[in-house]
Amino acid sequence: MNTIANRIKGTTLALLIGTGLFAQQDPQFTQYMFNLLALNPAYAGSADRVSLKALSRHQWVGFDGAPTTQTLTMHTPLPLESLGVGGTIMRDSHGPITQYTFMADVAYRIFMGDAKLAFGLKGGLNLFQGQFAELNPLVAGDQVFQQNVSTKLDPQFGFGVMYYSDRYFLGISTPKILRTDFFTTDSLAFVSSPGQRPHYFLTGGYVFDMGLYHKFKPTFLVKAVQGAPVSFDVSANFLFYEKFWLGAMYRHQDAVGALAQYYITNDLTVGYAYDYPLSTLRNYSGGSHEIMLGFEFGNKLKGVRSPRYF
Repeated sequence: MNTIANRIKGTTLALLIGTGLFAQQDPQFTQYMFNLLALNPAYAGSADRVSLKALSRHQWVGFDGAPTTQTLTMHTPLPLESLGVGGTIMRDSHGPITQYTFMADVAYRIFMGDAKLAFGLKGGLNLFQGQFAELNPLVAGDQVFQQNVSTKLDPQFGFGVMYYSDRYFLGISTPKILRTDFFTTDSLAFVSSPGQRPHYFLTGGYVFDMGLYHKFKPTFLVKAVQGAPVSFDVSANFLFYEKFWLGAMYRHQDAVGALAQYYITNDLTVGYAYDYPLSTLRNYSGGSHEIMLGFEFGNKLKGVRSPRYF
């Protein structure tokens, strides 16, 4: 029985990986509202001090080779105040595929009363690795599974726009606009022609006061990519006594989940999220786990006193 279950898991994962190559390829985050720089370079400098965020996501726990993603972001405003800079390092792995992304972020901010309109650019490199020759394909001699890709390095760019204040944000972005091919061999052109396609993100949120000590923050994320249906996330988060976030999320036809974040100090936060799949994956997977650690330091710019809620 265990052997049959493992075969079912392996077959399902192989189908999911194959679909992922040609459809939605960028990683997804449940705690995106606290990790916006990974999606939108216009967010750089928005904390008005140096901000570090580290996140690790483990998706579909229980599958061998299931997706895992780690990100490290840092950003800060410059003394000129209208400029923000940052950087993003990301590792994304699923099955035989591992990608590393190294991006620098810069944002130009226009001050509009209590709000800011920011335009951001990303630029860097994407490193692709695929251990395809180590797999056991169903069809012997399949060309795709006879070639490893060890160090395929490609330039990458992205851009984004965000309008935000201390209470709300609305942004649109594409972190990777250049299409990259998975294979360079001419005989595999039919496989690599779709390549890595750009993803487009629309994000937004608002913070409402609920009495003196509680706040409510609904957020949304819409993701679109050619070759896959548009997907969206919605979440409802509650802040208690400026110390503890507790929320729930829904990802359309994919998952429901819960998330929490706690301010250990005014500068140090820790967060956790859990997704429970709604598809047939729930019969084979223990869900997805996401852990985040945030740290901010340095003095805020002169005149900036408002707290940050995203």
